[in-house]
Amino acid sequence: MLYKDQIERFTPLTEQEENDKKIIIEYIDKFNHNVLLRENEIAHITSSGFIMNPTMDKVLMVHHNIYNTWAWTGGHADGDSDLLYVALKEAKEETGICNIKPLSEEIVSIDILPVYGHVKKGNYVSAHLHLSIAYVLISDEDEELTIKEDENSGVKWIAIDKISDFSNEPYLIEIYKKIILRAKNI
Repeated sequence: MLYKDQIERFTPLTEQEENDKKIIIEYIDKFNHNVLLRENEIAHITSSGFIMNPTMDKVLMVHHNIYNTWAWTGGHADGDSDLLYVALKEAKEETGICNIKPLSEEIVSIDILPVYGHVKKGNYVSAHLHLSIAYVLISDEDEELTIKEDENSGVKWIAIDKISDFSNEPYLIEIYKKIILRAKNI
């Protein structure tokens, strides 16, 4: 399992990451491939892209319709075990950018994120957990941006020191700060 090997190689820097990594690996061992499918209604793997410009002073974010806040890009694995591919695909779909590359092929953040019950495409989705795997992606600011209207209502570059002015999710802001520090040390 390529994705499990990547998760096992990830080096936690905090107690939170150490605990989340341990729990995610145990969950993978228990549910095997089902953890890659959203049909697992308790917890499933998602892959996010934290998109930075080459000078790493801005991040490309989308205004997420469900959460009504500016956030990173990402999505469900939907059975795909190549989580870097999923992060790149979602980044392109959600922002319209074409030229994007990973800063590294290694995972930059592992987090267990709560998802509150919500309505998506007319159907109620019960509360569950996202076993979030994240990568830093790099793209130029001159890329043409497009809105993916069924998921977001805006796409824009935000200065990294202004993220907290745009996001109303304190837990994610802390993850973004952690990712920025790691990205600058890669």
